Amino acid sequence: MLLFSFFALASCIHFTPPQGREAITMRSFDSWAQFFNKTYQNKDHKRAAYINYVNSVGRVAQKSKVQTPTVWGLTKFADLSPKQFKETILMKTLHENYQSTQKRDVAQSNPTQAIDWVAKGATTPVKNQLQCGSCWTFSATETIESANIIAGKISTSKWLAPQEIVDCDEGGSGCSGGWPSQAMSWAKQQGGLDTESSYPYTGQDGTCASSQGTVGATISSVVPVAQDEPTMYNALKNNMPLSICADASNWQDYSSGIFTANQCTTNIDHAIQLTGYSPSQGAYWIVRNSWGANWGQNGFIWLQYGQDTCGITSYVAYATV
Repeated sequence: MLLFSFFALASCIHFTPPQGREAITMRSFDSWAQFFNKTYQNKDHKRAAYINYVNSVGRVAQKSKVQTPTVWGLTKFADLSPKQFKETILMKTLHENYQSTQKRDVAQSNPTQAIDWVAKGATTPVKNQLQCGSCWTFSATETIESANIIAGKISTSKWLAPQEIVDCDEGGSGCSGGWPSQAMSWAKQQGGLDTESSYPYTGQDGTCASSQGTVGATISSVVPVAQDEPTMYNALKNNMPLSICADASNWQDYSSGIFTANQCTTNIDHAIQLTGYSPSQGAYWIVRNSWGANWGQNGFIWLQYGQDTCGITSYVAYATV
């Protein structure tokens, strides 16, 4: 995907006469759309997507002029405007008086031991929430899965059902958003979460059908983690992957590399799973997203360690079985 992004970008920013430039850009848009299996309802929708794509080309080109450890590209969301991206992919911004707490003391040394729960076989494959702000249900589901995989209760091929939370958990707002910790507590109170096979994901709000599903796994508790990164590191290392939240409003163009704290705020609008840590390149968190394996680094993003990047310390928890 990264090679495609650079090819498409390069083909658009070389100087050509106006008509030629548009023709090249349209050809690159068609190649991009084919690469990501994009289809559009009619010519008007395709034209609107094309305009957003052209704007994405310019935006990525501008970002790429600044030297950072982040690599930008024309991702699967290049046909959305930033406003559309926020409205269709992210949750409505959630405010619960969260204030960023500790910033890293430059004299403090970062942890030296790497952590990789994916390599340990403690996660299911990367999933895709589609155009629904249901990330909170995926973060909760993936955390329940990991707790049960580590405990030997289920295998990595036994997926649980985020759609059950979307449809049935009245403590959240389905595709409009919610809190993963609350969703995990709901699953505990309900006596478990159904299997994906018995309660398939639809990517839209639906009517609760828990009574028709098959319980796939249970948890006994939800454990909150204090709002500082050293504590998060120890919880990740000593327990399991963590459910976390972040500001993902600027992740639309992320392709690879380390996403730094100065590129986002702490206004929480997304929920994900923290699966690892690396001491390399100044240290970064390894975060599993729910936008499919054809986004970012095979579905993952690296977030700068030690600066509460994107509000990563805001709401952290894990589950026990």
